[in-house]
Amino acid sequence: MPETSINGLSSFGQSAWLDNINRSLLESGRLREMIAKGLRGLTSNPTIFEKAIGLSSIYDQNISKLAKNGKSTFEIYDELTIKDIQDASDLFLKVYKQTKGLDGYVSLEVNPKLANDAKRTVLEGLRLYNKVSRPNLMLKIPATDEGFIAVEELVSRGLNVNVTLIFSSEQYLGSFRAYAKGLKRFFDSGGDIRKVHSVASVFVSRIDTLVDAQLSEIADSIFDSGKKQELERLKGKAAVSNSKVIYKEYLAILASPEFKSLKEKGANIQRVLWASTSTKNPAYSDIKYVVELIAKNSVNTLPEETFSAFLDHGRVKEALTADASEALKVVFDLKNLGIDLNLVCGRLLKDGLTAFEKSFLSLLAAIEIKQKVLSSASYMVKS
Repeated sequence: MPETSINGLSSFGQSAWLDNINRSLLESGRLREMIAKGLRGLTSNPTIFEKAIGLSSIYDQNISKLAKNGKSTFEIYDELTIKDIQDASDLFLKVYKQTKGLDGYVSLEVNPKLANDAKRTVLEGLRLYNKVSRPNLMLKIPATDEGFIAVEELVSRGLNVNVTLIFSSEQYLGSFRAYAKGLKRFFDSGGDIRKVHSVASVFVSRIDTLVDAQLSEIADSIFDSGKKQELERLKGKAAVSNSKVIYKEYLAILASPEFKSLKEKGANIQRVLWASTSTKNPAYSDIKYVVELIAKNSVNTLPEETFSAFLDHGRVKEALTADASEALKVVFDLKNLGIDLNLVCGRLLKDGLTAFEKSFLSLLAAIEIKQKVLSSASYMVKS
């Protein structure tokens, strides 16, 4: 295996996963090449599938075939996405075995329309788990109150779960509690908790996008140059500071009696996964949310462009530790300006749920249109 900066991350203790999937990535051999360079997992979401299926012609032949076989719009979506997840899981199976279940996972999000319905989320998660039928599948469940109930239930049945759309420390702690409760139930029922893995997906860059905009609004309303400079100093700091606070919580959990008790029974820690790590602001480094989030026993899931950028000019150096004093000062300074990160995180969770549901519905609508267009084209050819 060639030595790359991505392999360097793994050697340090952080796993790089890819935040993308599509048929071209699988069939071209590109994903296999990325795995050879150190990639150790993959995540997907409704927006990714919307771009892959709805905004390209790669899947049109399969859509036409499935439509001719009488499949409904949802069934076509189901078949296409599950096939991609299965093929990606097969490619990562070697990583899964080599790392003894630490890595090699492929995440599939449960229907986002069910985010506030724990019972239906569990039923859909079980259906997807059985249909994908791969040991290295992770079910993605959003970090809502109902989502936490579903996470506990799925983990209690021995399933791997990726708790997603986490923005706040409160959500992160809720994610761990759900995972821990599920592990206890699984162990008490005679299950082997050594085989259960989970990640807590903390979304990063969206926080800076929102906070930076609020800082600009405040700056436009004042004339003191010194205060304006102070506002500029805080830009690009909120997201990583929030992540540092969450990572400190993670380290505290790692040392807690509750987790130590579970660890004695064979439990794996729920690793923190940094998500939404592409740089949105061109004024910032294109690998800002990689280099500033390097931490032991964690995961960073990268868009393809960010993966390539880190391969090209990334350097591995520890960025997060138990010391979150500077991060807490940033949080304090923002609050003094009227920017409460808890409120920011709450808004972003709501926006994220809405965005994923919108992408899911848009994808179904795109497939339905393709069904009609492709069926019409087929009819015209026959005529």
